[in-house]
Amino acid sequence: MPKTPFPALAMLALALSACTVGPDYVRPDPPPVDAFVRQDAVTDAPAPVADAEFWRSFGDPLLERLVDAALLHNHDLRIALANYQQANALLRDAKFDRLPTLTASAEASDVRASAGQMPGVGREGRDYEDYSTGIGAIWELDFFGRIRRTVEAQRAEAEAGAADLAAMQVAVVGELARTYFQLRGWQEQLRIARENADSQARTHQLLQVRQQAGFGSSFDVDRGLAQLESTRARIPALEAEIAVASHRIAVLTGVAPEALVAELDAAGELPALSGQGVAAGTPGELLRRRPDVAAAERRLHAATARIGIATADLFPRFTLGGLIGTQAFDAGALFARDSETRLLTLGIDGSFLNVGRVRARIAAAAAAAAGDLAAYERAVLVALEETENALVRVSRSEREAGSLHRAAEAGTRAAQVARLRFENGAIDVLEMLEAERASLQAEDAYAQGRVRNALAQVSLYQALAGGWPDHVPEESMAGN
Repeated sequence: MPKTPFPALAMLALALSACTVGPDYVRPDPPPVDAFVRQDAVTDAPAPVADAEFWRSFGDPLLERLVDAALLHNHDLRIALANYQQANALLRDAKFDRLPTLTASAEASDVRASAGQMPGVGREGRDYEDYSTGIGAIWELDFFGRIRRTVEAQRAEAEAGAADLAAMQVAVVGELARTYFQLRGWQEQLRIARENADSQARTHQLLQVRQQAGFGSSFDVDRGLAQLESTRARIPALEAEIAVASHRIAVLTGVAPEALVAELDAAGELPALSGQGVAAGTPGELLRRRPDVAAAERRLHAATARIGIATADLFPRFTLGGLIGTQAFDAGALFARDSETRLLTLGIDGSFLNVGRVRARIAAAAAAAAGDLAAYERAVLVALEETENALVRVSRSEREAGSLHRAAEAGTRAAQVARLRFENGAIDVLEMLEAERASLQAEDAYAQGRVRNALAQVSLYQALAGGWPDHVPEESMAGN
């Protein structure tokens, strides 16, 4: 029996496997920035670079439980995880294209041929049975790297999906922490407003008594009432903000909006900051940590590989096929000697002749890669911008909170002295009311300043995104 040329063809396929058309991916160089301009926000004390579980540094057990629940049950994270798993499954599927595709078949037929097909044979003689079974394989000979580029692109997409999941974790935990701090800040403002409303109600009653005793006027009473009602007017708005924040926190943790109302309505202290500070590191370290930058870079890699996929269509696509089986007209003779069958094929796809269409697809792939390059460069600049902004906000909010604290303490003392002086007749009611109003504003401003400082800290941790990739599921994407 003559030798077939197909073993030699298979060896040729292996020899040509190193031929991969299209551009090889080169990671873009980061911007030549050596340090952050706003380094004054970084303390001199040694500090970790944005601990992955930064929320634990605030020392609030409820916040920790909420974040842990969000990482397990948040729907945006579940969507991102599903997308990551889908991309990983598609990567595994793409890898199988490097191997022959196997098929198996079995068939039993009861056939009646026509008189024209079997002339001169009687009706009963034209009835017969046919049995066959076989195993086939078809293998694309990846001469020009189309399959290798497909695997390369899908691997990059899977890695981008992992980075997307990490970026979503940063976003969800950051939003939850910000909303929680805002909730505690509004609760503090509500406490201040209620306490001041109670104090102003007593002042109003005192003014009414003085008017009835002939020591005051309706003007004093009305001024006191106006200030009291202005303070009371703040309470419903703050209660609404607290309710909205509790609903948002519940949804972020994956439960119904009303599920955490009882737990979050119990007023708590705004979590105290550790005061340790955060080492911002260098811009280069930042860009290596940021999952959104990693996702953009991986998508650029995938887009570059797709140029190679499109370019491979300029060349013929070869497939090697084979079938081995057995066929007989009697079931008992199906595997008997001389019933075996075989088939070897070499297929050539001629779609490469549509050069205009192929070049249009190459141009489209190149344009998509250019867009992904711009998206990556934008992600880099946004990462640097967010970090610089967060650094300066942390620094300035700490100074602001210090000044507002001193102002609130001074305002409280001034209001206490003004009330004593009014009761002793040393000042009129307008001076006392003005002192109380200024004290309320100072206390309220201090509460807001503390919230801004906490939010700035959260933004800084988010911008630095240190350690977040540790939360990505450890599903292997390695392999050739």
